[in-house]
Amino acid sequence: MFRVGTVPTQRGEVMIWQRIRRRLRGDGGMNTAEYAVGTIAAVAFAGLLLKVLTSGTVRSLLTAIIQRALS
Repeated sequence: MFRVGTVPTQRGEVMIWQRIRRRLRGDGGMNTAEYAVGTIAAVAFAGLLLKVLTSGTVRSLLTAIIQRALS
């Protein structure tokens, strides 16, 4: 049977849960943070690759391979 005061309480609870869901659903900042971490990782990898490729050992190996291919 319908009791006075039941409907507004249930409606209020539903509204509270809707507000909580709306706040938890938003992830606008997460995308920016993921791009920042990905960019930092890519720059770090590029720096490491540059350091390896410009080292004397790797440079001499690449030069030898290119000379062998051209002759």
